[in-house]
Amino acid sequence: MSSRTGTCIVVGASSGIGLAIARRLCLEGRKVAMLARREPELKALAATIDDNLGQPAAFPYVHDAADLAAAEPLFARIEQELGEVDELHFVAGVMPEVGPDEYDLAKDRQQVEVNMLGCIAWGNAAARRFSERRRGTIVGVSSVAQDRGRVGRPVYNASKAGMDTYLEALRNRLWRRGVRVTTIRPGFVLTPMTEGLQLKGAIAADKAAELILRARDDEKAVAYVPGKWRLIMFVIRNIPSFVFRRLSI
Repeated sequence: MSSRTGTCIVVGASSGIGLAIARRLCLEGRKVAMLARREPELKALAATIDDNLGQPAAFPYVHDAADLAAAEPLFARIEQELGEVDELHFVAGVMPEVGPDEYDLAKDRQQVEVNMLGCIAWGNAAARRFSERRRGTIVGVSSVAQDRGRVGRPVYNASKAGMDTYLEALRNRLWRRGVRVTTIRPGFVLTPMTEGLQLKGAIAADKAAELILRARDDEKAVAYVPGKWRLIMFVIRNIPSFVFRRLSI
């Protein structure tokens, strides 16, 4: 593991995995720009982290990941205020309830804008800077849901698949420039987004964050979190379509 001293950005830092990653980055001694939509909650969380550490480490920035045009100027502002960024974590995501016979374009658009286009907007802003500097790390939190088109949430699956493919292309573009891109595919994790779902064997968000940062340190291209999901998804990917369409997974 190389020395890490620059500023980190965490997009989607007010709850769940994003908040857990931000806390752990602060414990590493990093300055962390915490980005999320809910201003009062975000500021309170950042203040709590600072109080626990006894020094300023968490810096709240109000941002909606669906506001794609804001990514570039906000990235520039963060660097002006906190110093050069060398690590980006894109963790923002939405997964609305979708009925079995529901085809709601507004819900679909929100998922594409936040989950996929939000990642692209922030990934591009980071890639331009990191490529020029020949260093930096980009971590994108996708999902095991990207591996197949499921009946329950078609556009959530599609948005994560698009995010996943974009991160692979970014990784293939940037590796010669010394920039690392890690794609994280979490399985079942207990977060506000998954609240109410019956997720057998789900892990805590902080455990997911621990495994994500370990994958970053190991400079992995793709990491399933936890690792058992690599085998599970290998099996699911190889279920024939005429069988898969009859399943509820």
